Amino acid sequence: MMDYDLFMQEIIRTARAEIESAGYEQLRTPEEVEKAFARPGTTLVMINSVCGCAGGIARPAAANAIHYDKRPDHLVTVFAGQDKEATAAARAHFGEEHIPSSPAFVLLKDGKVVADIGRHEIEGHDVMSVITNLQAYFEEYCDEV
Repeated sequence: MMDYDLFMQEIIRTARAEIESAGYEQLRTPEEVEKAFARPGTTLVMINSVCGCAGGIARPAAANAIHYDKRPDHLVTVFAGQDKEATAAARAHFGEEHIPSSPAFVLLKDGKVVADIGRHEIEGHDVMSVITNLQAYFEEYCDEV
């Protein structure tokens, strides 16, 4: 019988590896969040999670949406439920209008929120619809690569 904590740690390792291998920088502390969000240009923030819609929809969308003529200058991720302080610091930047959810995406331009895709726009949707939504925001706010 597998130990539950060991099982969950493996799921978390896999979730981190998937998003990191797609080119996203993991922000694990509030200081890393502050530094990343202060960068000029556009930053796509992926709020990662261990839930099924993160693994089945959000992470594949995050990995594939960036293969587009226009894309964010920076790709970062915080892990809700794991890196709690970093996630709280990120959400503090998103403002009161942002509904805290995970998984989710937030697009920043020069540190300001310009677009977001919450869990309600991920869960129950297919990967391609999330990619289409992300790329529409890239088209509007990002420069050509």
